[in-house]
Amino acid sequence: MSAPGDGVRPPVAAFFATVGFAALAICGFGFTSLLTDTDVLATPGLGQGAGIGAMLLAALAFALTALGATRRGRYPAVIWVTVATLGGYLLGVVLGGALTGVDIARAIGAAGTFAVSWYTVVLVVAAVIAAWAGIALVRTRASRPEWPWERGDDEE
Repeated sequence: MSAPGDGVRPPVAAFFATVGFAALAICGFGFTSLLTDTDVLATPGLGQGAGIGAMLLAALAFALTALGATRRGRYPAVIWVTVATLGGYLLGVVLGGALTGVDIARAIGAAGTFAVSWYTVVLVVAAVIAAWAGIALVRTRASRPEWPWERGDDEE
């Protein structure tokens, strides 16, 4: 157990940032789809495997790079986390499509279409926000909230 004010340990911060990233990205994809009346991966015959694979690979890339970023505790690392996350998503579209039996050219085309869509902006913004928050958890030396009687000091 860490002392109050020691901050959040980097693995814990990276975990919370990863969960936050996935939630923000999925919510953002849903709202973008609703507002633009388009599908995230609109390629006919692509199936759900590409989307599932893409989100899983993006979350894995985010988690691994966020762990390194939170250990270093430097905000410019957000750039690398974001680039790796976007790369993971695009690779996931191709691999997910290929593993579900879709023609590789169609899967690559779907990744290209995604890369120039509003959904890429949503994914990048979600990665930036979540990575920044994860690093901030470590850097700010945040601790859990306490009631006045839990502080242990005799000041009132």
